[in-house]
Amino acid sequence: MKIKKNKSTFLEVFGDTPKLRVLDFLIENHFFDYPMTEIAKKSNVSYNSIKIFFYEWIKDGIIVKTRKVGKSDYFKLNLENIFVKNLIKLDWILTKEALAPTLIRKIEKPIAT
Repeated sequence: MKIKKNKSTFLEVFGDTPKLRVLDFLIENHFFDYPMTEIAKKSNVSYNSIKIFFYEWIKDGIIVKTRKVGKSDYFKLNLENIFVKNLIKLDWILTKEALAPTLIRKIEKPIAT
């Protein structure tokens, strides 16, 4: 299992656990759907670890099955779920706050003439 070198602000704030890595990946890619195996690979979490909580998230309405391609079911965040909506908003707020000091430094730099 590879560890992300540059952690997202979401993981920096809340910690780096398998559940949070999966949530982070799904938030960053909330317009797209993926099979469980690809979610596991792209979030750097083992497939067996995801199986522990994945079906509970489906039952709770956090993720939804979108389609079936061959033998693979595809899933994505349930953008109608209020918890998911607020997680996405929170991720944006955290990202903006983390970027603010960098943007301010760029604005304050004098332009070379």
